[in-house]
Amino acid sequence: MGIYHKVGIRATEKEVISALTTKSGLANWWTKEVGGDFTSGVSTVGDMISFGFGHGNVIEMKVQELTPNRVLWECISGPEDWIESHIDFQLKLGNTSSGEKLTILFFRHKDWKLETEFTAHCSMKWATFLLSLKNYIENGVGKPSPEDIKIDDIN
Repeated sequence: MGIYHKVGIRATEKEVISALTTKSGLANWWTKEVGGDFTSGVSTVGDMISFGFGHGNVIEMKVQELTPNRVLWECISGPEDWIESHIDFQLKLGNTSSGEKLTILFFRHKDWKLETEFTAHCSMKWATFLLSLKNYIENGVGKPSPEDIKIDDIN
C-alpha cells in the first residue's frame, strides 16, 4: 500500500534534486525544521535527516539512494504507520503541451503497513507539499510547515 503522485515542475532535474537534498531546499517546501549532517552541503547515502512538525512531532529519514534522477528515503522514526516505509522521488524529463521543457516528479510513499484514515490525511498532505515544492522551485516561495495548508482535523 502507498501514496502515488505526479507533478510537472518547470525546472531542470538538477534544480529539483537540489530542493530534495539540501537543508535549505527541504526547509523551503516541506518543513522549516530540518536537521541532519549536510556536511558537504547536501545529503548523501547513509545520512540521517530529521524533519520537525511542531509539538514534538519529528520524523527521521535515512537516505538510501541518491542519483541525478532519484532520491529514496527510509523512515526510521516518526508516526507508527510510517516506520520502515519509503519515500521515493523519481524524476524524468518531459514537456508541457506547448513544448516547454519540464521535469516530471513521480512521488511514492510506499510500504505502509495499513491503509487508515491517517493514510488519507498523508496522501492529501503530500499533495499540498508537492505543490509547495513546485512553487518553491518555479517561483522561489513554498509553503513549508508550519505555514502549510491545513486540510483536516489532524492538523
